[in-house]
Amino acid sequence: MFAVIKIAGQQFKVQPGQSLYVPHLTGKSGDKVEFSDILLHDSEGKISVGKDAKVTVKAEIVNDLIKGEKVIAFKMKRRKGFRKKHGHRTQYTQIKVTDIA
Repeated sequence: MFAVIKIAGQQFKVQPGQSLYVPHLTGKSGDKVEFSDILLHDSEGKISVGKDAKVTVKAEIVNDLIKGEKVIAFKMKRRKGFRKKHGHRTQYTQIKVTDIA
């Protein structure tokens, strides 16, 4: 049994008991979250797609804030003295899928 869900514009293939990192969600460790934007659902070989997939994915927040790798955006124009350095670390939330119902 698996489902393809949409979280913050990204698609994730999830199964019960799976742990994954998703874009930052509001909530604290131990909170329960539900995802109802299901794109595809497979239950014992029976596939439902789009609006036919009327299930919800229930998950629990394991870690509420995890920072990703540092990404540096550096711009420079030669012989002009122009240099711009900008960096960021993307924030993620670790969730564990408990049930697909």
